[in-house]
Amino acid sequence: MNYDLTEGNILKKLLKFAFPIMIGNMLQQFYNVADTLIVGRYLGQRPLAAVGASYSLMVFLTSILLGLCMGSGAFFSMQFGSKDLKRLKNGLFLSFVAIGSVALLLNAIAYAFLDGILVFLRVPEEVAPLMEEYLLWIFAGIFAVFLYNFAANLLRAIGNSIVPLYFLGACALMNIALDLLFIRVFQWGVGGAAIATVLSQYLAGVGILCYLSRRYPQLRIKRQDCRLDKQILKELTGLSALTCLQQSVMNFGILLVQGLVNSFGTVVMAAFAAAVKIDSFAYAPVQDFGNAFSTFVAQNYGAGKKERIQKGMKDAVLAALLFCLIVSALVLFFAEGLMAAFLEPGSTEAVSIGAGYLRLEGAFYFGIGLLFLFYGYFRAIYRPGISVVLTVISLGARVCLAYLLSNVPALGVTGIWVSVPIGWILADLAGAWFYSRSKRQGMA
Repeated sequence: MNYDLTEGNILKKLLKFAFPIMIGNMLQQFYNVADTLIVGRYLGQRPLAAVGASYSLMVFLTSILLGLCMGSGAFFSMQFGSKDLKRLKNGLFLSFVAIGSVALLLNAIAYAFLDGILVFLRVPEEVAPLMEEYLLWIFAGIFAVFLYNFAANLLRAIGNSIVPLYFLGACALMNIALDLLFIRVFQWGVGGAAIATVLSQYLAGVGILCYLSRRYPQLRIKRQDCRLDKQILKELTGLSALTCLQQSVMNFGILLVQGLVNSFGTVVMAAFAAAVKIDSFAYAPVQDFGNAFSTFVAQNYGAGKKERIQKGMKDAVLAALLFCLIVSALVLFFAEGLMAAFLEPGSTEAVSIGAGYLRLEGAFYFGIGLLFLFYGYFRAIYRPGISVVLTVISLGARVCLAYLLSNVPALGVTGIWVSVPIGWILADLAGAWFYSRSKRQGMA
């Protein structure tokens, strides 16, 4: 089903459109969580630490592609809202070639500098060989990440949020099945976990592209669409480059924090690996709600319906607040039990460290929920630079405070955890100011 978000009840349509995206990303997070859980339970703390540290690196690398695809998706939404199929198809051609080239270049760089990456992340000697083995395989999935996210963002831009969910669900089930086969039966260790993920990623990426070509023949690229339109390229570059910068800055900050966490040893690394997966799973739906809200804003911005955008912001904030309050309560109450599920029996120290992280972050989930709405809003009204500013505020404060507070003897690693919600709150305050200014200037 394709949703035209420029008409009808705002909250009802927004939730209907957002729900499949939320479920889809929860499935993605679920198989990430399952991957971590299987490694932690069957291979132990050192392999878990290796996979966890690799996850932060892969999130950074793939965030570059995700940001480019999200920025292009905003352009696609605007052309869909204004019913301009010609510009939409030319934008499809230009963005696919450009982002695909970036994916291949990124893949080559990752392999070329693998040893340097391990040094930069301050990976302990007992973990480094396992992490290197995992990364040698997992890097092969970078291009698959591009294929899936490009097609998924295009489908969402034209109002179809259901189909990406189906392919992601198949990917999740395949990943879990292959994890169990490669780790428990074949005993391939962390390399088996990586191979399972890569095969599943290609299933989703190639499958969704085939569906897109077959189901939407009107979007197939023809010879006349394969041309360089400098104005379209300029618009795509403005949206995609800044959205990419916003995503990569955000995840580079997280990567710097991962390096700091690694300096505290294997137990803290294992605790952080499990806690981050739980954390990401908990707030993933509100992140996807922010992405769905971005599509809503972009379609209405293209249609010139500014009052509808302002009403949509109010509804979106209330919905995000309610969701975050519920999830915060669940995480605070079940912190120890969630951590224990990921670790070998008897890992009491790691469970305690991870539960402390979850309680601190979980109490402030609305902070990041509101931030995701601001990201989506500014990206959709051709102001992705503001999203970059908000990210720099959030991650800059987080990184600086993490390194500062973790050196306070009374805080130690807790200082890293405390820095996260402080960064969210500072960025939210800045986002509210920018939003108020955009309304006064009549941008939306």
